Amino acid sequence: MSNIKFKIKKGDTVLVIAGDDKGKKGRVLEIITDKNRAVVEGINMVSKHTKPNAKHPQGGIIKQEASLNISNLMLVDGAGNPTRVGRRLGEKNKLVRFAKTTGEEIK
Repeated sequence: MSNIKFKIKKGDTVLVIAGDDKGKKGRVLEIITDKNRAVVEGINMVSKHTKPNAKHPQGGIIKQEASLNISNLMLVDGAGNPTRVGRRLGEKNKLVRFAKTTGEEIK
């Protein structure tokens, strides 16, 4: 397990800045820290061929999100604009993320 701290977290809204889905926005569903990747809702959709099972009795082709590199994502601030992320001491001497463009705290 790596101790890398990412500036993007699960639940954040991000903008794709490179690749086939460039310009699309989505919500982060999962962060894969050891591979520097993230799964974003509705982005990088792939077709997965499945055999019939209890969950999908018919089997067939299922569309699902594949992971993409975290370097191809940029956080979107409250106003809907892409921004870089910084960290600073907030209340109670705790590190908080903030938007570099506006300076406001990211919840």
